[in-house]
Amino acid sequence: MANEQTYLEEVKLAIIDGDDKASAVATRDALQADVDPLAILNDGLMAGADVVGQRFERGIFFLPQLMLTGRALKAAMAIIEPRLQERYAEDGGNKADTGVVVMATVKTDIHDIGKNIVASMLTASGFQVHDLGVDVPIKRIIATAQEVNANLIGCSALLTTSMPFMRDLVDLLVAMGERQRFKVMVGGASVTPEFAEKIGADGTAQNAVKAVQLAQRLIRAQREQIGVSVR
Repeated sequence: MANEQTYLEEVKLAIIDGDDKASAVATRDALQADVDPLAILNDGLMAGADVVGQRFERGIFFLPQLMLTGRALKAAMAIIEPRLQERYAEDGGNKADTGVVVMATVKTDIHDIGKNIVASMLTASGFQVHDLGVDVPIKRIIATAQEVNANLIGCSALLTTSMPFMRDLVDLLVAMGERQRFKVMVGGASVTPEFAEKIGADGTAQNAVKAVQLAQRLIRAQREQIGVSVR
């Protein structure tokens, strides 16, 4: 009988290969073998996505491979997401720290692998997620956040040439007098905590699990601030 690591490696390889059918089968097999869904997410799906991202940055993989990886991740997440929702539903403490999130890959960038994983994980954790997709102008991101009364804006960029749009979004929120209304998370392969701090964002995270934890902390802090202002 295969051990847990074997199942995780099969999931990871299916993602790297960009094989949506294989990723769905491998994910289902891992769940049926009682592999922890969080382990499948982190050590299977995300580990595979990390390899693809590294190969893309080194010029080994190109846009077609990224698109196939995205399809493979989507197929796997369709299977694992209900189990993640069950997992998080058991933890009543998480529910109080959820809210409304607007997610987008910023203008000039069409990469959405990381964003999609984080969006799925936030949804599984009880957040209401409005995913605007890729190549989204910052004015549309802010307008949507205002329209849905979001607590949090999450911006992603893989290309370093697209990262300045994250700064532009924060600056525009400040200019509009809306910076205190929304917490801002940023992410992407080249995004560091130093970059997030430099542009005035509220934080970044290394992976989807930590992104959920950060989102929960930001929501909690936001509600505590509102409580203080009311008092």
